[in-house]
Amino acid sequence: MRDPGICVVICVYTEDRWEDILAAVSSVRAQSYPALETLLVVDHNPVLKDRLEREYKETGGVRVLANAGPRGLSAGRNTGIAASRAEVIAFLDDDAVAERDWLRRFAEGYADPRVMAVGGRTVPVWASGRRPAWFPEEFDWVVGCTYRGLPPGRVRVRNVLGGNASFRRTAFEAAGGFATGIGRDGDRRPLGCEETELCIRLTRARPDAVLLIDDRAVIHHRVPEPREHFAYFRTRTYAEGLSKALVAKSVGADKGLESERRYTTRVLPAGVARGLRDALLARPGGAGRAGAIVAGVLSAAGGYAIGSLRARRGGTTFSVAPIEEGAHD
Repeated sequence: MRDPGICVVICVYTEDRWEDILAAVSSVRAQSYPALETLLVVDHNPVLKDRLEREYKETGGVRVLANAGPRGLSAGRNTGIAASRAEVIAFLDDDAVAERDWLRRFAEGYADPRVMAVGGRTVPVWASGRRPAWFPEEFDWVVGCTYRGLPPGRVRVRNVLGGNASFRRTAFEAAGGFATGIGRDGDRRPLGCEETELCIRLTRARPDAVLLIDDRAVIHHRVPEPREHFAYFRTRTYAEGLSKALVAKSVGADKGLESERRYTTRVLPAGVARGLRDALLARPGGAGRAGAIVAGVLSAAGGYAIGSLRARRGGTTFSVAPIEEGAHD
């Protein structure tokens, strides 16, 4: 099968990440498997859009677009999908850099025509230079990274993780785009799960679809200093519970919580046991990691309970629209 053409979408929203954005684009331009183009989608920030247009005015293969939908990451991604001209659309966070073979590993996954999505491994880059001793690897998803408990190698999964993922264009034709009202909106409450909801919707629309994660498709994701603290950990896990409630409302609890059941009944208890063992052996952070796992579970459960109540009362809504193709300026 011929190699697929890949377009990379990077959604951006603040000038505070200027250097990160430039580094992300540079990492895409240095790929061993070249991207057809890189789309920078700016989320309702005209100043940033103008600055990026000046920066890349003379650079081929980079386009700067305004988010054509409501504020937020999901609408930004949908804008990039609609404007792209490739068979495969890859997504990279604006504060991450991809290793040289990132797109090559994605492309290899699409040799099987049944494959509709390929994700990769996201490694945290801690602002302090090292992982906080109390921070459990089982909760690295809190900072947008691959967490302990995911299977190694190239494996089939329920959903890919949005900051390091790719989809065939036909996946969006079958299932529609990312749901708005469920994911991130700038610096507001750190909601998520929009990629989970999309992937479940995709496999319902295309029961034969295969979704993969290849841990050789690596990106390095910057973790700013405020996210190294327990206050953010607690806020993010609570927000995840809220998001999971929306996903369950959309696709049903059976599918919406399928992977989470294994995670909470197998992966997390093992993590608590490791933390307690390390504490008994006087290793740094053992008790803290065990406690953080328990606190994270309770916080997410509380968010899920509140989110489920709001969903039943109709207080929280999100929508999915078909992707309308066409170039955007």
